[in-house]
Parts: sequence; C-alpha cells; structure tokens
Amino acid sequence: MKNKEIQMQRMWQYFVDATVEIIDQKGIENVTIREIADKAGYNSATIYNYFQEVSHLIFFAALKYLNNFIEDLPAYIEKSDNSIDRYLLSWKCFCEHSFENPDVFHAIFLADLGDGPEEFLTYYYRIYQSDIFDDFTEDLETLIVEYNLSTRSRKELDKSVQQGYLTNDTAAVINERTVLIWQGMLATIINNRRYLNTEEATNKTMQHITEIVNSYRLDNPGFLKDK
Repeated sequence: MKNKEIQMQRMWQYFVDATVEIIDQKGIENVTIREIADKAGYNSATIYNYFQEVSHLIFFAALKYLNNFIEDLPAYIEKSDNSIDRYLLSWKCFCEHSFENPDVFHAIFLADLGDGPEEFLTYYYRIYQSDIFDDFTEDLETLIVEYNLSTRSRKELDKSVQQGYLTNDTAAVINERTVLIWQGMLATIINNRRYLNTEEATNKTMQHITEIVNSYRLDNPGFLKDK
C-alpha cells in the first residue's frame, strides 16, 4: 500500500471512529460535521477532503454496528437444511439485528447517500477487511458486502431457483415482497407508529416472509419448522 493510501486510510478511520463515538453517546440524529471534527481533533474543512457530506460518515460509522449481525449470521445459516431454510434464517437474523438498531440499519440500507453508494461500501470493506472477514466463506462475504438489499436478497433466492424450489418469476416476486415487508416494519418502528419490541417485530415480519416464500415453493412443504 502506498503512503498516500495509508494516510487516507488513517484519516478515514479517525473520522469514522469519531462518528461511532458520537452515535454511541448522542444517537445518529445528533451527528454533525462540527461534532465529528471536534472529536477527531481536526477542523470541519478537513473532513470534506475525505467525505462529501455527513450522511456518508454516518453510513460508514453505522456499518461498524453490522459486526454483531456478521458474527451471528453463520450460526443461523448452519441450522438450514436447504437453500429455502438458509434464505429464511438469514432474514430472521437480519430482522433481529435491524429491529434492535433501526436507525443504524436505516442509515445503511435506506438513507439517501447520493450517487455511488456501492463504491463507498467497497472502499470501507477494503479498509476493514482483515477485521471483518477472517474465516468467512466467499458466499457469506458476498451476502454481507452487497449494499443493495434487494440484490443481496435475490442472490440468496437464486440458489433456490437452481435447486428447483422456485422459478425465476416467483423468486422475483418473493424478493420484491420480502424487502418491502422489512422496509415497512422498519419504518413502523422508527416512526413509532406501533410499539413492538424486537422479538415481536421479528416474529411478525418472519411470519409474513415465510408465508410468502412457502406459497410459491414448488415442493409446497407447508410452513418452515422452528429451528
């Protein structure tokens, strides 16, 4: 790695780590460029040499909160008997973590980041790759680093198409509906439209997702048994 890249990596880490501290102490809604600059020990103008706007810093800081999800995901997937189970269990893990930290997951998957968010995510994982991936298999890495939730979800469903559980057309329908269901529940939690704890929100969301998936399964096995 060249000296310039090392310096850039170091500066990114300063500002991202400062943003994480502010989120921990005050919440995402209270993150400002000035607060980040003060925490990192630089002026606000310096930050704009590395980040276009505060939403990008919040995005990268929020990604650090994905670590618990990343650590838990393999244990969920290990319980699966087939690609359909894997899809549902990965969604269950995702729901539990996202509903526990709705503002963080909104910042990552739903907030407006302008142009090129995929490039931001790729760069982030290049910086922190050694800390994140360690012993993960290639398909798990793909599942984790895919920024677009719909694309990531569809990649999991493609395995079920290949194994004869779904058709391409039904996989597309399932993908669209499951993502919309999750988005709706996350918005409900964030906007305080209905009080649901993490377990209740996860159970309701997974009930809908499981019903949708099983209604399109070619082998029509009934509902997924508890795992």
